[in-house]
Amino acid sequence: MARYTGADCRLCRREGIKLFLKGDRCYSDKCGVERRPYPPGQAGKRRPRDSEYRGQLREKQKAKRIYGLLEKQFRSYYELANRQQGITGENLLRLLESRLDNVVYRLGFAKSRDEARQIVRHNHIMVNGRRVNIPSYRVRPGDTIAIAGKSKDLLVIKTALISSEKIEVPGWLEVDIEKLSGKVLSVPERDQIDAPVHEQLIVELYSK
Repeated sequence: MARYTGADCRLCRREGIKLFLKGDRCYSDKCGVERRPYPPGQAGKRRPRDSEYRGQLREKQKAKRIYGLLEKQFRSYYELANRQQGITGENLLRLLESRLDNVVYRLGFAKSRDEARQIVRHNHIMVNGRRVNIPSYRVRPGDTIAIAGKSKDLLVIKTALISSEKIEVPGWLEVDIEKLSGKVLSVPERDQIDAPVHEQLIVELYSK
């Protein structure tokens, strides 16, 4: 599957905010946004022209990068959200939050969504007692997500649990650290999604 393979810190610098793509590094003085608080490239220090389209595009790019998606994947989520009842922008964020890799990250089993995606692909995650290795798998209320038996001793997961103290588990999820499992309590509401995205601007961009 195609995926972004460049430097994550460049993405944060391009958007001008921390997207928390690098786990612990984002909380340290090594964070690229703090060291070089301007967009990458030779023209990075120039003041960009403000426009309606630029604001809409930047919000879309920001959301894509937070959840680690490429354009075609992101557009598919938008089209699905647009077909659902309710507010399209909020539907979009709910779909993105319901991805298995995001839930593994939100539960504190990985330091970043990239790491969570790798853990899922390597068959370390079980959903309702069955192994699932598809990062885009959509979880639903009542689903139980757990670390597979032999995977509980993995260093990458133990390290993530130590770092998870910096991450607050959202109210629509419940986690049991001792059992290394979590449960989806409900569909996430907009005020339970802390992604720094103005979703209405994304809807306006795709509606043109």
